[in-house]
Amino acid sequence: MRIVALFFCLFAGWSTGLGQVPGRALVLEKASAFERAVVQEMSDARVQPKVYARHLRELRPYFEGTLWNRPGRTPLRTEEGVKALDEAIAFLEAQRPMGPLRFNEGLALAARRHARDIGPRGVLDHVGADGARLSERLNRLGTWHGLIAENIGTLEEDPRQVVIQLLVDDGVASRGHRGNIFNADLHQAGAGTAPHREYRVVTVIDYADGFVLGP
Repeated sequence: MRIVALFFCLFAGWSTGLGQVPGRALVLEKASAFERAVVQEMSDARVQPKVYARHLRELRPYFEGTLWNRPGRTPLRTEEGVKALDEAIAFLEAQRPMGPLRFNEGLALAARRHARDIGPRGVLDHVGADGARLSERLNRLGTWHGLIAENIGTLEEDPRQVVIQLLVDDGVASRGHRGNIFNADLHQAGAGTAPHREYRVVTVIDYADGFVLGP
């Protein structure tokens, strides 16, 4: 659900080959089970979209207008209500199965670093505090090619709910987050999460056609 502002971006091209910053050792922090599970959920949706539609159908009874009365959780006010949910269900049921998303530890590292950048500042932005965009942030860590993209979600602390939020894309006319998940030119992904000053938790997901960690 689009309870807060969410964004997406796409960029096609090739890495400039900058690699990591000279003199600065690359410390690889392994992804958490949560971060891996987010990528697995997206992959499941791609591989079996009709099956994944069932998870969204389970949410329908909990809507009253634009209010989503989540069982055992604080109700949330959406922009479109059940309309956006039904559109996402229809999309999944009509979607042909496609290849899985492969988890990439380097993309997870990039996503985690960005989450830790924007979280304490209380912003939702694809530009880092130093002005770096996704392509620049990936260049610092390795080499990418083809298409790259980034999704940002908030509030959710359950991997499936993170993905459902992005699939429904409440209030986002372009449904760009869903588009990133089902983009056939994006084959790898990594997720990173961090506390957020305004929205409790933020999850950043970086996608690429291909990405290799290291100089």
